Amino acid sequence: MQNNLMVDHRQLLEEADLFIKDSYGELGRSNQDIADRLNEIQDEIVRTGTYTHTVEELTYGAKLAWRNSNRCIGRLFWESLIVEDARLLSTEKEITGALFRHIETATNGGKILPTITVFAAAAQAEEGSIRIWNDQLIRYAGYETADGTIGDPISVKLTSICQRLGWRGAGTSFDVLPLLVQIGTRAPQWFEIPKSIIMEVPISHPDYEAFTSLQLQWYAVPLVSNMRLEIGGIHYMAAPFNGWYMGTEIGARNLADEFRYNMLPKVAAIMGLDTSRESSLWRDRALVELNVAVLHSYKAHGVTIVDHHTASKQFGRFVEKEAQKGRSATGEWSWLIPPLSPATTAIFHTSYDHSVRKPNFFYQDPLSE
Repeated sequence: MQNNLMVDHRQLLEEADLFIKDSYGELGRSNQDIADRLNEIQDEIVRTGTYTHTVEELTYGAKLAWRNSNRCIGRLFWESLIVEDARLLSTEKEITGALFRHIETATNGGKILPTITVFAAAAQAEEGSIRIWNDQLIRYAGYETADGTIGDPISVKLTSICQRLGWRGAGTSFDVLPLLVQIGTRAPQWFEIPKSIIMEVPISHPDYEAFTSLQLQWYAVPLVSNMRLEIGGIHYMAAPFNGWYMGTEIGARNLADEFRYNMLPKVAAIMGLDTSRESSLWRDRALVELNVAVLHSYKAHGVTIVDHHTASKQFGRFVEKEAQKGRSATGEWSWLIPPLSPATTAIFHTSYDHSVRKPNFFYQDPLSE
């Protein structure tokens, strides 16, 4: 047992050493500052088995995690991330209150602000690890019926869990699920999100008035809440974060995928397209107009969004800025290329090193009852 403990301590100290040297170096701190901080960390690890990040370390570490996220095309803005330190919160009610504040802060009346809220680390949470069951803080419910799924099929399992816990939705295609928060081995608790802080955008088209008959909408902010944030060997199991939407995430995936809202056949019908043969390219034409509608609608309602061509150019600027700093940008090509007309972007014709650097965000095993 003692040897295993020593190995764990050594590994944690190695992770901390790498993070402190890299981050303090970028922040312009002296070698003496680095040495002093590493001595403090070593003493704390020996005494407690872990160590606590300073506010500065947490803040910069979260920003670095965004910068190192290989699948994110929007990393040009990594330094603008707002970091909310919620590590002292210990009850489900306190945690949910912080999540509500995050939604309000990030939404900002439609002028979306990249934000992350970091709760207590796994080894430091007094009552056990804090987990958020939702994969996004705002997500639409999915109801299985005899006639198929109403709402978002991706949410069927979580919707069923919420219903067993006592939540009841209205049964529409766009019911916002409650937040499901769990601490340690306690039973998860659900909390209805106040409608006043949820901003949603009705989807219309600048040229096809009949688009409104589809009664489509989507929420303003993508708030990812099921990933683990790792900084210097410390694991934050609950650290929801957001940027703003790239239009194709909604128009070419959420509303278009056959296993999601599957709206392309209905869009094609509105456009009067021939869907009897694939060679008419009705899917492609409907997909483009659905994306036009999403971009048009978000802009019309004053909600921050970016088209995939602009986002691709912004990623190119990110790569250039990293090179100017003497750093190479990493990326996972299959995720960086947009799902609409990828060959028209520079990313499609470029290869990237997809090495995983830390700090970073990592997927976690889904929770289950």
